[in-house]
Amino acid sequence: MDASKYQKYFTADGFWSKLKKGAKKAGSKVIYSGLLLFYALESPKTPRRVKVQIYGTLGYLILPLDLVPDFLPIIGYVDDLSALALALAAVAKSIDKDVKQKAKNKLRDLLGDDVLKSKAIIDIDGKLVVDQEKSEQD
Repeated sequence: MDASKYQKYFTADGFWSKLKKGAKKAGSKVIYSGLLLFYALESPKTPRRVKVQIYGTLGYLILPLDLVPDFLPIIGYVDDLSALALALAAVAKSIDKDVKQKAKNKLRDLLGDDVLKSKAIIDIDGKLVVDQEKSEQD
């Protein structure tokens, strides 16, 4: 995915609007991934080149016209999740404990306390650790 192509579509207001409208439908995996990227974008520790990729990915997320329309049941967010997963793997080094905590706090606000114990959230955190270790070896 060419992130720069979608960067112009990202706005913080658009991001929050998309999350609020589609939080339950998109599911915790999409929402948590988006929140991780959003808070990594806000972090002063995140390098500029990484922020460009995040802008592109979040721009794609809030773009009204997706490859697979979001209103389609179950599969509507598959393309969004794929783009988010690729971006998370690429920017894993920029996702520190502070970014994770902010994302989890907001996720709890949006979807309730139980969501933090879900397999989806645990899987994302585990994948981030693996991706961070890989990037440290490179």
